[in-house]
Amino acid sequence: MVLPIYAYGHPILKKVAAPFDKDFKGLESLLDNMWETMYHAKGVGLAAPQIGHSIRLFLVDTIQIQKEGEENLGIKKAFINAEILEEHGEFWSYEEGCLSIPKINGDVERTTHVKIKYYDSDFNEYIEEYDGMSARVIQHEYDHIEGHLFVEKLNPLKRRLIQKKLENIKKGRITADYTLRYS
Repeated sequence: MVLPIYAYGHPILKKVAAPFDKDFKGLESLLDNMWETMYHAKGVGLAAPQIGHSIRLFLVDTIQIQKEGEENLGIKKAFINAEILEEHGEFWSYEEGCLSIPKINGDVERTTHVKIKYYDSDFNEYIEEYDGMSARVIQHEYDHIEGHLFVEKLNPLKRRLIQKKLENIKKGRITADYTLRYS
């Protein structure tokens, strides 16, 4: 089922999400709905707070943005109770967007590598390292479960330039190709 995505200004997007355990009811259904919602909105990542659940869960699919023949460079995973252990490498700037902040993009500096501890949907623990676009998307989605949004990482001039657009999103004065829920 495609779920509404919570828009910029909704308080849940600014909360630090809570960890949860394998007794969480309806996890499989929630994951299915999140994947469907993410693909419907043409996203490469989605965090549970973006669909109204303040839990430490996010999805990433960077396979879909790889060049033909290089799909193996991407990942498609759910990350539960993730904890970034290390961010390292060169900083690189890349234009990011967010399903909760439609029609706004901006250059964000992030490191090229991330080391992360997380659990899969069967609650098996992993410690893995990612680089490039997968690392970037993981860092972006991880920010969501920490209550941070990419617009907070934009340079001050860009933030001032988009302020009116952000206010319009808060007030529901925006259209998107998917359903948004406002505060």
